[in-house]
Amino acid sequence: LEVWKDGLSNVMPHVEVRSRRIGGATFQIPMQIRPDRKISLAMKWLLSSARKRNEKSMAQKLAAEIIAAEKEEGAAVKKRTDTHKMAEANKAFSHFRF
Repeated sequence: LEVWKDGLSNVMPHVEVRSRRIGGATFQIPMQIRPDRKISLAMKWLLSSARKRNEKSMAQKLAAEIIAAEKEEGAAVKKRTDTHKMAEANKAFSHFRF
């Protein structure tokens, strides 16, 4: 159970980017995420990353992905890191918040 909690917290994003059209240009605007959306995104990313793994059964795939997430490895953690990098790169547009 502790491995699941640690794995999920390592995958949860803190910010995300949303597209907003302003004056004919589309900007990626970083925004804070609600706590319930953090959890749902983390679970969604864990499942999609587990489906792409090469183990035999889905139970083995999901277990391997959760253990990898707990060690801060794996595709789901990479997805969170990429999301945070995207938000960091577009930090200049944060004043366009909704």
